[in-house]
Amino acid sequence: MVEWSSRQAAPLESLHLTSHDVSSDSQADEILNQYQSILDQQQIGWAATRPFMRQLGVGGQGVVYLSVRQGADNFSLPVALKIFSPKCYDDADNYEQEMCRIAQVASRVARIQHDNLIDVQNVIKQDGIHLMEMEWVDGYDMRRLLTPDTLHQVRDQVTDGRWKTINNVVFTAGVDQPRLKPGLAIAVVRECLAGLAALHRDGIIHSDVKPSNIMLKRTGAVKIIDIGSAFELRNRPPGQPCTPVYAAPEVLQGVTGSPQSDLASLGYVLLEMVCGSQPFAGMNYTEMVKAKRNVLQELPRLLPPEEFAYSESMMVLIRRLVHPDPSQRFPSAEAADLADGGAASFHRELVKGDLADEYENEIRLWIDEMQLPDGENEDKSPPPQETNLPSTKNWVVED
Repeated sequence: MVEWSSRQAAPLESLHLTSHDVSSDSQADEILNQYQSILDQQQIGWAATRPFMRQLGVGGQGVVYLSVRQGADNFSLPVALKIFSPKCYDDADNYEQEMCRIAQVASRVARIQHDNLIDVQNVIKQDGIHLMEMEWVDGYDMRRLLTPDTLHQVRDQVTDGRWKTINNVVFTAGVDQPRLKPGLAIAVVRECLAGLAALHRDGIIHSDVKPSNIMLKRTGAVKIIDIGSAFELRNRPPGQPCTPVYAAPEVLQGVTGSPQSDLASLGYVLLEMVCGSQPFAGMNYTEMVKAKRNVLQELPRLLPPEEFAYSESMMVLIRRLVHPDPSQRFPSAEAADLADGGAASFHRELVKGDLADEYENEIRLWIDEMQLPDGENEDKSPPPQETNLPSTKNWVVED
């Protein structure tokens, strides 16, 4: 047992107490009693506030704010708060039921603790409104990075020599937006596959893989964020959450999502990253379903010939991610990375051709070179067009 004493013991006959000594002893006894009281109660509670610092994003489910967790002795930690809106629910009971389901999913995701998944820290209920507290990721989402403004900002920040390296290794101008070089795009995809694999092993479908839900940290690591649309395979939601532009064709037609539908969504993100355009933007529902059903025939037109004319492994990977038939896609996220024809195969091809690079370091440099002022880490690009979608209760459209 450890005892707390402010001075060494002295013989009683030589001990002369002063008022200061008595006061110090009294304070020591009081704080020791408070410490023991906490241990005896076996619980502790305190009031907490979360100030809204700035808006990070807005979507169909609600609003995300940067906030801060404040503690004693000037401790503070930035966090992200997602406030779920009841607007898209029929009534308060429906909202409450769905929030309970999301909280159960969030609890399971929080226990996974994977480096490529957002860290969920708490679910809060305030005056009937539900909030989710998550880690704040210091970096930028892929939607923000894949804008012409980003290309121009980086060009303005770097030397001619560095710009040449960036164009050869990181990204360059595309059709409508910047496109990533294949090696860097696959490096991002491989970390996304690791995050999805962790979710799928636990029976959870993300259901909304898209550029704005993929964050590149300043450290060079990649995180999948926003599990507000995620669901457990054993407890499927009454509606199908999705962003149509990135949803698998079977999901667009009312089939509940699966690990293979998450892979298709990631495949569409990969296509966008390497094409420099959104392949399905501006389409109505019928056009979108047809385009995704015929995507394999369109790949030669979509992919830059200078990058892919001699890269059969990349073509195999994309085909097996976006194949219109879910049974013809990779059987799992792990297989999409490590099986024959997976993402690792393409990386091995780069190594053999002496084209591999330290992509994590390149991502870190790329993020640093953006040098955006504080408050500009929001997606200011227009959301994917989502018009003329079928009117059915099976749809829950996300921005």
